[in-house]
Amino acid sequence: MNPTKVFIHGLESSSQGAKVLFFKEKFPDMIVEDFSGTFEKRMDTLNHLLLKKKELILVGSSYGGLMAAVYTFNNELKVRKLILLAPALNLEEFNPYLNKKSNIPVTIYHGRHDDVVPPESVRDAARKVFTDHQHHLVEDDHSLHDTFKSMNWEKLLNL
Repeated sequence: MNPTKVFIHGLESSSQGAKVLFFKEKFPDMIVEDFSGTFEKRMDTLNHLLLKKKELILVGSSYGGLMAAVYTFNNELKVRKLILLAPALNLEEFNPYLNKKSNIPVTIYHGRHDDVVPPESVRDAARKVFTDHQHHLVEDDHSLHDTFKSMNWEKLLNL
């Protein structure tokens, strides 16, 4: 069975953002959705969207990274891999998960010059909760514009 690939955009983005357009072109089977409203409303949308899906590879950017991580903790048997781009694991919505552990493989890319989500706090949170993770601190900012398209997405999106 092929994995179900899902991209979750950030707080101020949409399904029309640059990352989404890239994924739509390169990986047309990837699920992308517009998320808006409160964290709870966004999570309700995500839960409904993935209700009958399994073998998930979740890609989350910033606030979408927070959503992907929270979804994973609540649905570990459905998720196979997480790819987090400057994930907002520093926000209070992630606090209930800081005393939990996940064995799901996680790859994190974070810009060293991110002035929106502090890389150090994300690294510390990831070390606490993800037993199988790779953390890449790159010469970029929060949006990872310089890094994103050069990433090996074929490799990252395979199990």
